[in-house]
Amino acid sequence: MLAQVKDLLLLVIGSALVSNVVLSQFLGLCPFLGVSKKVETAAGMGTAVIFVITLASGVAGVVYKCILTPLHIEYLQTIVFILVIAALVQFVEMFLKKYMKALYEALGVYLPLITTNCAVLGVALTNVQKQYGIFTGMVNGFATALGFTISIIILAGIREKMAYNDIPESFRGMPIVLLTAGLMAIAFCGFSGLL
Repeated sequence: MLAQVKDLLLLVIGSALVSNVVLSQFLGLCPFLGVSKKVETAAGMGTAVIFVITLASGVAGVVYKCILTPLHIEYLQTIVFILVIAALVQFVEMFLKKYMKALYEALGVYLPLITTNCAVLGVALTNVQKQYGIFTGMVNGFATALGFTISIIILAGIREKMAYNDIPESFRGMPIVLLTAGLMAIAFCGFSGLL
């Protein structure tokens, strides 16, 4: 039991910090760069990503183990996972719109963006590739989404502070954001000594 908890803790640290989905795997860069202008919007996007990736990891794991594997059609995993993710995001959007109107209005624009976030599909495929069980896959999905949230909030905080700095004209806009993201990726490499 203690060994399993230790393995899950190492998985969480590894997925969130060491193998950060954005800064080391370069998945989910579009929302990372596009939604990180303000901390509030970055936090909203991060929260929605945590919810969707965790659920998508569980549902994709169940579909893979209970449908694709017994029917020997594992080669369809990418197409099926894309459909599962799109359906899950639509279901979550309809549920929030009907039962949690305030939360839906707060996250409204971010939910459709998650469908096109390649990090969600990347986590589902990684879970299959590493042969994680359903629960372990959900833990990996949660930790990966947590790492995404940490990195997008840090970048948003830095971008808010950069708005008050005198940046040379050739670095204004996206060049300074890409340079900052690169420096963050180098900083996150320091976490590799944890494992």
